[in-house]
Amino acid sequence: MRVEYAELSLQGGRENNQDRVGIVVFEEAALLIACDGMGGHADGERAAEIAQRTVLDRFRHAPQPLLDPLGFLHLGLGAAHDAVVAAGVHVPMDLRPRATVAVCIVQQGSAYWAHVGDSRVYHLRRGQVLERTRDHSHVELLVREGLISDGQMQNHPMRNIVESCLGGEPMLPEMAISPRRELQRDDVLLVCTDGFWAHLDDALIGSAFVTFGLSLRDTLTKLAAQALLNAGAASDNASVGALRFLE
Repeated sequence: MRVEYAELSLQGGRENNQDRVGIVVFEEAALLIACDGMGGHADGERAAEIAQRTVLDRFRHAPQPLLDPLGFLHLGLGAAHDAVVAAGVHVPMDLRPRATVAVCIVQQGSAYWAHVGDSRVYHLRRGQVLERTRDHSHVELLVREGLISDGQMQNHPMRNIVESCLGGEPMLPEMAISPRRELQRDDVLLVCTDGFWAHLDDALIGSAFVTFGLSLRDTLTKLAAQALLNAGAASDNASVGALRFLE
């Protein structure tokens, strides 16, 4: 499997960086993950670190290519949730660490992805967003119901209300897992936190990997810088990982 990949995490206007992003590439499979510690809860940074480490460790120790990638995603996110819950078991419920997560597996010419919360996976092809995950959030529900448009999400007063996450309650959270998506040469898979996507138009995200004419890393750097500029002084951490499928 031939791929190009890059990752980036910018602190933005926050006092610390609660995001974690990582990519692991083996000969027959690759995994991308982005985690966002929830800033309104204690130890959000720790929650993101635990979630990322749990999923990456399971991937590193699994035979490649994965026999059951969808099962891996379900069990991996379940294990990450349990680990984050355990980290906050002695803390009052409203203060327990929590995180959102987006993860994508690429193997055998296909992609599989899953997410919890408002961290996203994008599938880009020929300068367009072919598909993206739909957030577990109140404003995403309003979009699905036709009450607001995608463009109105950014400035909606309830934009930051996330309705599913890792950690907190022991019960397994709602997670969304995709079926297999067949890849074509030069397709780009993107995982990112809301500090990256919230202030970028989907059309810009899709087209940047064609029109910018830059390396994958330079494209991510330019997009993340634009996201922080658009967000202004109160910008969130902006983190993103990308993989271009070559062969």
